[in-house]
Amino acid sequence: MSLFGLGSRNQKTFRPKKSAPTGSKGAQLQKHIDATLGSGNLREAVKLPPGEDINEWLAVNTVDFFNQVNIMFGTLTEFCTPSNCPMMTAGPKYEYRWADGVTIKKPIEVSAPKYVEYLMDWIESQLDDETIFPQKLGAPFPSNFRDVVKTIFKRLFRVYAHIYHSHFQKIVSLKEEAHLNTCFKHFVLFTWEFRLIDKAELAPLEDLVDSIIQ
Repeated sequence: MSLFGLGSRNQKTFRPKKSAPTGSKGAQLQKHIDATLGSGNLREAVKLPPGEDINEWLAVNTVDFFNQVNIMFGTLTEFCTPSNCPMMTAGPKYEYRWADGVTIKKPIEVSAPKYVEYLMDWIESQLDDETIFPQKLGAPFPSNFRDVVKTIFKRLFRVYAHIYHSHFQKIVSLKEEAHLNTCFKHFVLFTWEFRLIDKAELAPLEDLVDSIIQ
């Protein structure tokens, strides 16, 4: 049974919040993230802490951003339905189709909530795979780790793009626009710092992204 929670409309989250890798420096780095975010300086908060491993930093932040998007979209499950959002779009020019290369190899057209369900399940399977996101201290990261992280961030961006294009007025009515904007700014600054998303992929929110990274 999916933990997505579409069957229960009053649920705020789809699945339990994931924790940083326990056997690595994850918990320590998570404290660093929390402390630097508390300062309000997002540009400093995304930078690799001195002396830390880049892959450890990417890993703990991937979990963090997964949780943020998961919770943010969870507030919209009552409004982002197959009937309201029959396709996963970001405005009239951009449509996203789902494929994971394993169970669904050819991209398929699905509703926005179904796309996000597939996406969150897929990301969770990556995070739970210790050959990709090692839990034990000193365990090596795979050679393709950065590529996996880039794919996760590229797809998480699509959720933000859909929210801004299709549900921003609802976010405003819920008085969550400041939180959404802060989460997205943090997301963009992190992806820009480590060049995780190609500029062309950011086109659906190009003006907003440009205003953040300037």
